[in-house]
Amino acid sequence: MGNYSETNVFNDSSAKLTDTVPVVNGRDTTLKGRGLDTTGRDTTKRDTSKLVTKVDTFGVKVSKDTLDAPISYTASDSMVLDVPTKKIYLYNKAHVKYNDITLDAYQIGLDQKTQIITATHTFDTLNQMVQKPKFAQADSKTESDSLAFDMKTMKGLTRNTYMNQGEIFMNSEKAKAVSKQIYYAYRGRFTTCDLDTPHFAFRANKMELINKKYAITGPVHPEFEGVPLPIYIPFGFFPLSQGRHSGLLPPQFVSNEQYGLGLEGLGYYKVLNEHFDVLLRTNIYSYGGWLATVTPTYRVRYKYSGQMSFSYNNMRMLSNAGSKEFTSSKLWSLMWSHTVDSKARPGTTFMASVNISSSKYNQYSYNPTVNFNNQLYSSIAYTKNWNNKYNLSLSAGHDQNNVTRLYNIRLPNGAFTVNNFYPFQPKEFVGTPKWYQKLGIGLNTTFTNQTSFYDTAFSMTKLLDTMQWGVSHNIPISLALPPILGGAVTVAPGVSLQQKWYGERIYRQWDSTNNLLRTTHNKGFYLANDVSFSLSLSTALFGTYNKFGKNSKLQAIRHVIRPTLGVSYKPDLAAKDYYSTIVNVIEDQVNKTRDTIRQRYSYYTGTINGPFSEGTFGGINFGLDNNLEMKVRSKKDSTNGGIKKVKLIDGFGVNGSYNLMADSFKLSTMSFYMRSTLFEKVNLTANAVLDPYQTNDRGYRIDKYAWQGGGKFSLGQITNGSIALSTSFSSKKKEQKEKALKNNPDMGLPMTMEEQQSQIDYIRNNPAEFADFDIPWNINVSYSLSFIRALKYDFSGYQTHVTSSITLGGDFNLTPKWKVGANTYYDFKGSSIQQLTMFVSREMHCWQMSINVVPVGITRYFNITINPKSSILRDLKVNKRNSFYGGT
Repeated sequence: MGNYSETNVFNDSSAKLTDTVPVVNGRDTTLKGRGLDTTGRDTTKRDTSKLVTKVDTFGVKVSKDTLDAPISYTASDSMVLDVPTKKIYLYNKAHVKYNDITLDAYQIGLDQKTQIITATHTFDTLNQMVQKPKFAQADSKTESDSLAFDMKTMKGLTRNTYMNQGEIFMNSEKAKAVSKQIYYAYRGRFTTCDLDTPHFAFRANKMELINKKYAITGPVHPEFEGVPLPIYIPFGFFPLSQGRHSGLLPPQFVSNEQYGLGLEGLGYYKVLNEHFDVLLRTNIYSYGGWLATVTPTYRVRYKYSGQMSFSYNNMRMLSNAGSKEFTSSKLWSLMWSHTVDSKARPGTTFMASVNISSSKYNQYSYNPTVNFNNQLYSSIAYTKNWNNKYNLSLSAGHDQNNVTRLYNIRLPNGAFTVNNFYPFQPKEFVGTPKWYQKLGIGLNTTFTNQTSFYDTAFSMTKLLDTMQWGVSHNIPISLALPPILGGAVTVAPGVSLQQKWYGERIYRQWDSTNNLLRTTHNKGFYLANDVSFSLSLSTALFGTYNKFGKNSKLQAIRHVIRPTLGVSYKPDLAAKDYYSTIVNVIEDQVNKTRDTIRQRYSYYTGTINGPFSEGTFGGINFGLDNNLEMKVRSKKDSTNGGIKKVKLIDGFGVNGSYNLMADSFKLSTMSFYMRSTLFEKVNLTANAVLDPYQTNDRGYRIDKYAWQGGGKFSLGQITNGSIALSTSFSSKKKEQKEKALKNNPDMGLPMTMEEQQSQIDYIRNNPAEFADFDIPWNINVSYSLSFIRALKYDFSGYQTHVTSSITLGGDFNLTPKWKVGANTYYDFKGSSIQQLTMFVSREMHCWQMSINVVPVGITRYFNITINPKSSILRDLKVNKRNSFYGGT
């Protein structure tokens, strides 16, 4: 018999069935006796108004050897049924499935009396063992030479067994299952390498494995490439559980010339419940310094999740100065992140991202990449929306500069917005709407509170004294008019009403006795108003040139020009708030001259809302935006007729204005910008501000255009600008092959928020541990240049500040198993390399070696690590690290 397949339940053939249907209270209850024909239709006439529904029950006497589920079995060769012994044998590619148990082998025997399944293998023509018994239950998989398994007690015995559970591979001469969860093994080998001859393993004579929990062994010793090492451990404990579980976190030994010998990462992870857990990590150093970080994490599925991290650094390091041996400091850092599922409360959001610390915390951080992070920001925000008509947002935040050590705290900030509504618009339109029905009115109100302080001079008095608040109201009025000139030109008139509330007025006055500018703050409640009227026209012009010939690769060039022109008027409502004052007096002792420098200020210059602009504006606003792209013939891409669009310039334009009512400086500065992605590889962004006026010998503007007067023609001088270029090149990725070892992500151990924040930087500075050998080579280049013409601190004139830097990075495969790379950051202003990292990585199938070197930077170190790839054995590594702090 071939290709036999059947589904059956093994029961005792002597089982008797007792039917309770035929006679009920002496009456015949068969179909005929109940007045029904053979099809079940009623053949009698009865009063159905008094019928009572009764449910018949069947009493079945179940055999004692009956299983609780059916067994599905197949075989490609034959099935032999031995009736006297109640046994079934399946031959060649035999398959049996019972509940969540699956068994495949060459021969499978089923014994109904004992409920034992046996399975064995066969040999091919080369005398090689084939079709070994493969047993699978849930996540546990085994392959053996032979197998015997009791279907009812779930006990079994196997020989020469290979077992796989998650990332664990175990081989044993004998294995015994005493229950569904517990296994015992004799002369076992434990590894995470999936090769038949693994690169490494742990051998033990006795092993116990508890499914999805852990494996325990007796005396165990490691071996590499089949060679045992003379290192014996009294017992072995290998966790197999996944998810969140409490436990100790092993440390890493490090050596640092400034901090001494140390243990980093020592800690404990505690799971309190399904919604809350806490992580504690510590770093301890021999010179007396230590760092402690506590990180609670919380989560409620489909509602919200968050994490907080507080670090305290008792820093103690060798001093660079000769006056004292050690430098000590108490530093701290607080981080908090909170996110809410958008579906939890539609129309309402809440988020938090807090990162605040001591101003010197990053400078003395043990992470070399955050040493250069001198700007920290925090924000907490709550928003509420009512039917897309009204919006309320409340927020708090902070920013700090670790160089100047200035902290700005904003609490609370808020905004209330009324989206445009149309008071003359009927609820239901009938016909074409009138022009006045498109009149829209909105409201934007913001309120801000801020206090500033230096951490070197913090006090509650100064905190309250520097507190500022302000409120700003804006009522925009817009009207959508129909296009003109056949729809080619869009017309948009508008009116804007603004009002600002201030909590103080600032007055600046020159102190001639001490030759300095004094500032006076007058607390109170003050108002300022502003209004503006505008009318703008916009259109788009298209041009295409396609006279390149049929055989040309270049098919067409398309140019789009979007000019805008507007007229606006703004009365000088802020004139009462402006005044002139002396800001410096410069005496020339050689020429015996005295130059008095004056500056225009508003009483609200320096407040949190800032002042309205001075002067009446009645003039023209203009802008010009360009887009340039071409069509080329593609040999590789046959879509769209083989024609491909290539963008040359995504955007290039200029904006400016001309004030017809001003008595001087009528033409504003010109703002130029450009953005492009050249050849789909090079990202380019640039902007610049052109001042069309001449300047005196101190750099102050004079009311005379740059092209006026004799001499060389000039459009003006660029006062500030920036340009940024970035690109990356890489070889094609190799064809994806099935990995020899799956690197499952760690599901149980969270990272501290400091670790999360520095994870990307750590990958960049330790790339050897994250090398991708499927990409033979990769190069990244980015360059930035910026400059600004700024007023000197003593108001004596202007000076230009220029900064530029380049970042280079890349890696390439020396061989299919060796990769090297480097990343560097060069500052042209300082004429120095700010940071340089280099790495070497070696792919070793189930292990990897990484060498990371940082020879340049505030923190310089050398690190070599050899570790298994498996997340289960991530702490089993050989690590040598030596670091040196060279900061100032």
